[in-house]
Amino acid sequence: MIDYNPKDWFTFIFRIHKADTVRKLMPMIVAICLYSALVAWLETAVWKLSDDSRVKNISLLHSLLGFVISLLLAFRSNSAYDRWWEGRKLWGALVNNSRNLALRMNALLPEGDRDSREFFRTMIPNYAFALKNHLRDQAKAEEFVAGGGVEFNHLDTARHVPNQIAAHLMRRAYSLQKQGVLTGEQLLSINPELQSFTDICGACERIRNTPIPFSYSVFLKKFIFFYVMTLPFGLAFSLGWFVIPAMAFIFYVLASMELIAEEIENPFGIDANDLPTERISGNIRRHVEEIL
Repeated sequence: MIDYNPKDWFTFIFRIHKADTVRKLMPMIVAICLYSALVAWLETAVWKLSDDSRVKNISLLHSLLGFVISLLLAFRSNSAYDRWWEGRKLWGALVNNSRNLALRMNALLPEGDRDSREFFRTMIPNYAFALKNHLRDQAKAEEFVAGGGVEFNHLDTARHVPNQIAAHLMRRAYSLQKQGVLTGEQLLSINPELQSFTDICGACERIRNTPIPFSYSVFLKKFIFFYVMTLPFGLAFSLGWFVIPAMAFIFYVLASMELIAEEIENPFGIDANDLPTERISGNIRRHVEEIL
């Protein structure tokens, strides 16, 4: 995720960063400019359609379709941002629940039970890192901290790693209750935090595995393409050769909205505008180690 100062306008305007849509769309923008120049030349110099009112009225059709495409793009961007913001709320809940579980275990575990304290001090952050890697279809041994008798080679990376770590956490909590370290009431008090880890994981998987419906995404891309490809025929008479920069700007705006929506609809990846799950996981590890 890109860190920035939202009040620094001039930096935004003149800086081209890695995720800037100008960089990604530049080949297509150049192609649109060449295509617009060709249409303008054909209409004015070859076909000589300047007196044909039927061709001039094409711009009326585009004005109507422009309203429709604006509604579609607004819905597309809002849907993508809702998914991004829901993912951020889920990871915020993971931070809070990890802290709460660490605070409860710090209060409930005896000071002399160093093995159990080490287990929860390492396994709670390990779950956050495992969830981050699971959502990216990865498994990084260097981010796993062994503790309490559990090491990375005890996990089967071909299976659901966050579930395995959650099972270790749940198993250790119930084992402490059977040993008499925790009472039944104390076990019930920490059970919501333990259960919330799996709930958060399931919600993140729902966002990742349920993209925008295919038919809607394809239709919007086709709509933008045919709208842009036919627009020079209606603008060439009124704008002349100025249709070239006008088409470049129109295509940049429409295509950028779609590109931004594509990037943020899955907020758990490694794109520039995705959620900072590495930093959040690191914060969880630091805070839990401070508490326990």
